[in-house]
Amino acid sequence: MRVIFFFALITATISSPLTANPGDVLFEEHSHQANFRVVVIADTLVSPWGLDFLPDGRLIVTEWAGDVRLITDDIVSPPLAGAPLVLQRGERTAGMLDIAVHPNFAENQLIYLCYLHGSYDANVSRIARARLENGILHDLDVIFEGDDRAQEYHHSGCRMIWDDDGRLFATFGDRRHWPDASQDTSSTTGSIIRIEDDGGVPEDNPFVAEKNARPEIWAFGVRNVQGADFHPKTRALWFSEHGPFGGDEVNILKRSGNYGWPIATYGIDYDKTVITEYAQLPGVEGPQIYWRPSTAPSGLAFYTGDGMPDWRGDLFMGSLADRRLIRMEIDGERVLFQEPLLAELDERIREVIMGPDGFLYILTDANPGAVLRIEPLIE
Repeated sequence: MRVIFFFALITATISSPLTANPGDVLFEEHSHQANFRVVVIADTLVSPWGLDFLPDGRLIVTEWAGDVRLITDDIVSPPLAGAPLVLQRGERTAGMLDIAVHPNFAENQLIYLCYLHGSYDANVSRIARARLENGILHDLDVIFEGDDRAQEYHHSGCRMIWDDDGRLFATFGDRRHWPDASQDTSSTTGSIIRIEDDGGVPEDNPFVAEKNARPEIWAFGVRNVQGADFHPKTRALWFSEHGPFGGDEVNILKRSGNYGWPIATYGIDYDKTVITEYAQLPGVEGPQIYWRPSTAPSGLAFYTGDGMPDWRGDLFMGSLADRRLIRMEIDGERVLFQEPLLAELDERIREVIMGPDGFLYILTDANPGAVLRIEPLIE
C-alpha cells in the first residue's frame, strides 16, 4: 500500500489555543481541495477524550480525569453531578474515556460512558448509562463490564458508536501486557463488542452459539482501537487502530473478523524486537492502509457536510504522534491519497466528529484542551 502525502500551504497563525477565546479564528488554511478556517468553540478543558452532540446542538464532553461537561453557546459547564467514579491513581483520577448520546435521546435522555473502574493495580473497562436532566446525571447504571482486569491503564480502547439498528459498538484494547488475549474469544480483551442499549446481547451476534466465547464479541484480534465511523453510503464501519512500534492501521469491520493482533502486524515491539514474522495471514483481515513509522491514530470521521463539497466522503483521522488531522480520499474500500492538515495547530488530536450543523469538529488532547470547528472559508 502506498502512503502519499500532500503538504498544505498554511497561513500565519492568528492566535494560540492556549490564549484564544471562544469564537476566535485560530488560522485559515488553504489545502489541496478546500479552503477553511479553524474556530475555537471551547479551550478550557482538561485532557478531554470523548465528544458528542445532544439533539439541541449542545456538546457533551468527557475529560480523562473523570469529569463530564456540557458546552452551551461556547460556555463550558462545571462537572456534571452523578458521573461514575473512575480509576484512581494516587491523588489523580484517570480513566474516563468515550461518551455516546443515545439515538433516541429526545425521548429517553440517556447518555453512555465508557471508562476504567477500580484501582491502578486492578481495573476493568465498564460501560454505564445515565439519564441527563437539568445538568445532572441520574440513575447511573453499569450495563457492561469487560473481563480485561489489568494493572495500569494503557490500551483501553473504549470508543463507542451506534449502528443503524440502535445497537452499540464498543472497542476494548489488549491492556498492553496481554496481547495474546486478543486472539481469545472467551475474553473481551482486544475485541470489538456489539450490545443492545440495555447491555443485552443481540441474537444475531456471531459468537452467540459458541460455548466458550463471549457473546458480546463482534470481532477480535485488535490492539487498541480509538476511532470509528460508518461510511455514509456503504454503512461499513471503518476503525483506526494503534499498532506497536509502527503498524498503525485503518480497517473495515467484518462480522467475526480476526484483525491479527499479535500474530500478524506491520509493526515491531518498542525494543525493536520482532513480534511476529507475519504482516498478513490467511483468515486475518488486512488493513485498508497502515503507517510505518507510527502516526498514533485516534478519532475517525467521514465528512458528510456541504461546506467543502470536494471533501464529501473523505475520511478524517486524528493523529496523536504527528499532531495532525489526516484527510484520506476513499475509492470503495481503498485509500487512494492522504493529506496532513492543521500542522499550524501542532496539537494532539484525540477525537474527530461531524456535527449536526455539517461542520467537522475536533478535540485536542491537552491541558488545556480545546473543541475546534472547521468551517469553509468564504472568499
